[in-house]
Amino acid sequence: MVMRAMVLENSGSPLKLVEREPPPLQAGEVLVRVNACGVCRTDLHVCDGDLEHPALPLVPGHEIVGTVTKCGPGVTGLEVGQRIGVPWLGGTCGNCRDCRNGRENLCEQAVFTGYTRDGGYADYTTADHRFCFPIPERYSDVAAAPLLCAGLIGYRSYRMVDDARRIGLYGFGAAAHILVQIARHQGREVYAFTRPGDGDAQAFARELGALWAGDSDEDPPVRLDAAIIFAPVGPLVPVALRGVGKGGVVVCAGIHMSDIPGFPYAWLWGERVIRSVANLTRQDGLEFMRTIAEVPVHTRVVTFPLLAANDALEQMRSGRLQGAAVLDLN
Repeated sequence: MVMRAMVLENSGSPLKLVEREPPPLQAGEVLVRVNACGVCRTDLHVCDGDLEHPALPLVPGHEIVGTVTKCGPGVTGLEVGQRIGVPWLGGTCGNCRDCRNGRENLCEQAVFTGYTRDGGYADYTTADHRFCFPIPERYSDVAAAPLLCAGLIGYRSYRMVDDARRIGLYGFGAAAHILVQIARHQGREVYAFTRPGDGDAQAFARELGALWAGDSDEDPPVRLDAAIIFAPVGPLVPVALRGVGKGGVVVCAGIHMSDIPGFPYAWLWGERVIRSVANLTRQDGLEFMRTIAEVPVHTRVVTFPLLAANDALEQMRSGRLQGAAVLDLN
């Protein structure tokens, strides 16, 4: 059997179509027939070289929805024919202090799907069975794909704002368009900030329930309790910090961000907090899947065939996408 894979051979180069045998199974792994794979901004950072030391040559992609076609030795809890999701966190050591204390997302020996192990821009991939999630039946393969990272990382970021009632979302893309629906379902106020002059994105945010939408360089119309920054733009940190009230938190949700410029200490004073979000835990995934089984999240996707993965990445790079890009392998 021969499969297709879009392979990154060198950082900064376009992906190359390769035909090869499906990857061999290791103990504890499942072979997954990829039905759909989201195209995430992290994929863009990997391909463009913003994230160093990818396992080249590499198959990117970590928002994978697929079907188990074979189980390796030691696999439990999964069976052939089952639909699963494969996320960014692909495995951890399980023994270090962070793993033992519920912080497996910080494990120094963690492996990451589509970065340090091959991902889902291919007909088949393998995954550690312990790091796969069941997908609620209400979501199609294509609709579910963005939930595996944009949704999961967005949800972990959302948990960092605790019970904040007024939340600013900076960068209204795949993650924010999922998160606004959960926040509004829970009765919170959402204020969306987009690229300056992006009226379409602002209209999209209001359509999904944002109380207000405007340019990212604007002050919010009210003092915010918290802000989550999805755009990889360091100068947004002091802008968001200026918009939150005393005791407020600014969460930096991306794995990569440009440098944060200096700002007056007075903008931080008053027990305001800046914090980052790193990866996810399996507990995050299980909680999120339970949440979206109850909250009807509608993902807006733009689909591409596997061979158009470079086009999908370019559209994301230029900011031309609303919602999420997904490679549809069905």
